[in-house]
Amino acid sequence: MVRISAIYGSPRRDGNSAGLLRQAVAGARENGAEVEEIILRDYKISPCLEIYNCIQTGKCAIKDDFPKIEKKLEASSGIMLASPIFFYSVSAHTKIFMDRCQSLWVRKYWINKKSLGQEPHSRKGLFISVGATEGKKLFDGAILTTKYFFDVLDAELWRTVLCRGVDRKGEIEHRQDYLQQAYEAGKDLAQTLSQKECR
Repeated sequence: MVRISAIYGSPRRDGNSAGLLRQAVAGARENGAEVEEIILRDYKISPCLEIYNCIQTGKCAIKDDFPKIEKKLEASSGIMLASPIFFYSVSAHTKIFMDRCQSLWVRKYWINKKSLGQEPHSRKGLFISVGATEGKKLFDGAILTTKYFFDVLDAELWRTVLCRGVDRKGEIEHRQDYLQQAYEAGKDLAQTLSQKECR
């Protein structure tokens, strides 16, 4: 069975990006995927403290909830990540989690000596984001950050759902176009991963 981890990166449990991710989750489940929902604000995760234990062992020395999420991601063939835009990047909750994946980067590229940017990806990732403005470059920083975050998890940035002009709580509920995009993206992700497993 296709397993997908859906990471909610908003500081609001019922924010606009969370509403979009719920649609993507529904689409994936309707297409037969098993989806584990991970709400980052519910976990205790420290920022990276540059202890450098990971250089020796490939594991982070900080004792908190990070390993719980790491295990869920390792068991997934697909990853969904949703975050609102803050200063042209992802939310603090999301970025703290991404930074803690430095230990996975060290394990992949220093300890296991994988070729940087040359290895085929075994997973696929969907990025969903919401921003208040209509700026042309609104999502550029977040997309680049997410691309390299996914790479550490052996996932390619497979698709994005990017929603401009959405700010106040609940506004996404009036944007059926974006909600439908997210639903279809989740459905397509499950289908794509299922076809991959059947090969």
